[in-house]
Amino acid sequence: MPPYPHPDRLLPADPNTRPVARRLYEAVRDLPIISPHGHVDARLLADDTPFSDPASLLVTPDHYVTRLLHATGIPLEELGVGQGPLPEPQARQVWRRLCEHWHIFRGTPVRSWMETELSEIFDITEPLTARSADRVHDQIATRLTDPAYRPRALFHRFNIEVLATTDDPCDDLTAHRALADDPTWTARVIPTFRPDPYLEPGQNGWTTLITRLGETTGHDTTHYDGYTRALEERRRYFAAHGATSADHSHTDLRTDPLPHSEASRIYRSALAGKATEAETTAFRRHMLLEMARMSCEDGLVMTLHPAVRRGHHTPTLHRFGPDTGHDIPLRAEFTDALRPLLERYGTAEGFHIVLFTLDETTFSREIAPLAGFYPSVYAGAPWWFLDAPDAIRRYRRAVTETAGFSRTSGFIDDTRAFCSIPARHDMSRRLDCGYLAELVTEHRLNEEEALETAMELVTTNPKKAFKL
Repeated sequence: MPPYPHPDRLLPADPNTRPVARRLYEAVRDLPIISPHGHVDARLLADDTPFSDPASLLVTPDHYVTRLLHATGIPLEELGVGQGPLPEPQARQVWRRLCEHWHIFRGTPVRSWMETELSEIFDITEPLTARSADRVHDQIATRLTDPAYRPRALFHRFNIEVLATTDDPCDDLTAHRALADDPTWTARVIPTFRPDPYLEPGQNGWTTLITRLGETTGHDTTHYDGYTRALEERRRYFAAHGATSADHSHTDLRTDPLPHSEASRIYRSALAGKATEAETTAFRRHMLLEMARMSCEDGLVMTLHPAVRRGHHTPTLHRFGPDTGHDIPLRAEFTDALRPLLERYGTAEGFHIVLFTLDETTFSREIAPLAGFYPSVYAGAPWWFLDAPDAIRRYRRAVTETAGFSRTSGFIDDTRAFCSIPARHDMSRRLDCGYLAELVTEHRLNEEEALETAMELVTTNPKKAFKL
């Protein structure tokens, strides 16, 4: 049997290219991790509570894992989704389910991530099978009782330099303050301002959120001007607590402006529950443009993750809540949708906007040309369904010829699964080194240039794009 997992995984198969890729990868493999976009809860690190069991750590919080098991016919409740830490018998059963169905992950990035996690964090050297399930479970469970496997210890072991979380605008950021005030904690964990539901008056619960926004800030959010001032204040609050970016995800990217009087009228109508769907959509598009204005004023990087149908299966959404594996991509359009925003702010000094997509046809057609002209625009790395080996390779080929390497964001892990962070970044480093090695063997770059670029993709690019 070959080593498990193989040390040359994801590197080029070509025998002339692989040695170059190995040398590049060795140079960047152990560089610190910059994670400017993710969903790990800061309370995990502030509280530093030991992880309870292998399933609650590696299976139930990772919708990449649970969604494919669900597609195979395993109900989410049997996987512990939405149930918190599991009793030992249930946790063991969830782990068995994963191992019994491990074959369904063949060819997926989930398999590569999990194998890397198991081998490099927990010293697991055998494949997952129905026979190995209990043995592997017990080995991980034993590790989790060791103080070296508590969240803070693993954070330092993972060599994370910066970790950005994703946070509600009204969050008081208690966990971030606790970490910042702890003299024993020296790493950088920063919040990210995520205002999506506050900009969507057509969504259920919007009026409740607006009331909360007013109570949190002390501004009168019964009128439009008080609402925008409240959002501006919360953005400043986040920036004061270390935030460098504001994150946005809506079904489209239109940024059409409204006259102040019309925005005010729709806002009042929405609070009264009388706004039409067309009006609430127009208001949200106008507010996305307003978010760009605010970014120019307060310096927060604007990141856009558009075109996802959230909660595609309503019964699952009602039973298990959001982010449980049934958000599905939509087609995206960037060029015309962002023109109003970029006409106003695309060349504004200090403004940064990072464009992510789940529609990879837009990489070469729209995102790379935008990033290749506007000094504010960066091409975001493949994200979510596209943070997979072949999609990452296609991204590099699609974007590099138009925007080069310097106009790309650097990798983001976008994960709730804490232990997958180093595995995902390792995957990206292997793939980028493979692509650069191809350019070297085709005599399009020399190896010194490729090495410099490989290191910049890991360190310089994310720090520059996200103002870190």
